[in-house]
Amino acid sequence: MKKKVLFAATVVKTHIMEFHIPYLKMFREMGWETAVAARNDYEDPADCLIPYCDAYYDIPIERLPWKLGNIGAYRQMKQLIDRESYDVIHCHTPMGAMIARLAAIGARKKGTKVLYTAHGFHFYKGASLVHWLAYYPVEWVLAHVTDVLITMNREDFALAQKKMHAKRIEYIPGVGIDTGKFQAGSAGREEKRRELGFSETDFLILTVAEMTKNKNHSTVLKALALLKDTEEFASMQYLICGRGDNEGNLRQEAQELGVSEHVVFLGYRQDVPDLLRCSDLFAFMSFREGLPVALMEAMSSGLAVICSRIRGNTDLIDDGAQGMIVDNTPQAVAEGILKLYRDPELRRRYGVAAAEKVKLFDAENVHRIMKEIYTSVEK
Repeated sequence: MKKKVLFAATVVKTHIMEFHIPYLKMFREMGWETAVAARNDYEDPADCLIPYCDAYYDIPIERLPWKLGNIGAYRQMKQLIDRESYDVIHCHTPMGAMIARLAAIGARKKGTKVLYTAHGFHFYKGASLVHWLAYYPVEWVLAHVTDVLITMNREDFALAQKKMHAKRIEYIPGVGIDTGKFQAGSAGREEKRRELGFSETDFLILTVAEMTKNKNHSTVLKALALLKDTEEFASMQYLICGRGDNEGNLRQEAQELGVSEHVVFLGYRQDVPDLLRCSDLFAFMSFREGLPVALMEAMSSGLAVICSRIRGNTDLIDDGAQGMIVDNTPQAVAEGILKLYRDPELRRRYGVAAAEKVKLFDAENVHRIMKEIYTSVEK
């Protein structure tokens, strides 16, 4: 009889499809039967086609803990787990993992192994008391019914080792990225700039991130406003790649700050590698991250980075080695941008060092580590 694995998360499109297809493929190639349980978050539900997945279960998990719909989602998840008798259940995302781990308590007593990957705890140094009260007690309790708790940054790993009582705690270097896809190089740089309407003399600052308050594009806009009276500002262009609910506010803010002529909203793009290679600087001033894929992609492209001093960012960038870590204030960001604008050699050195360090986070390395974890729990 085939062994069976279930991947559980809150949503399919923006989580399972983004991060876990390689692992579904891995299990399929190992001869396992694969399944996914998560909410279908596609605009057209018919578009929900998950590669290497033998069975998909649309479970209406809500993102917020207090939503009553999660009671029904728990019941559906428990019925599924009790019926299918999985050998391994791998949980992801706070709510998907909470519901799946609660639902798997009985199955775990019968031998099912339960893994949980924390892509970034919602409680962390600097997080609000509300976040600690809402998420820490739940994670602490559920760690007791977790066979392997997997973390992706050093801060979470240290906290888990000290506070969580999972049977086993592991660290892996992120979800893994294809560094070759973003490999540094100048091929197509001029052509892409022409396509975007820029010349070689323009200084392109790029951010690839959803337009949410957490991603904090606003501080970069305010930094640009502080640079308006400098000679260098004339050639600066801030490119925002992504979409999100905060776009309208950001457009209005850019207008009010008088920098709208120097800000380009690119929306969702499928040419991110080309955008990275044609840019001069990557700005990433988030308030909270787990281990940011966008930052790893920029590093792979050999792009100089200016970023905020938060977990995840500091796992990837050593200040003054692979990039510049600055205080999350308009003044500090403005000073950092100006310094890097004026020093092309420093940008080059940062880019070279970043491209070398990010090899540790390559998908091939991460997948190898995860396969070792999977193999160890099935014994």
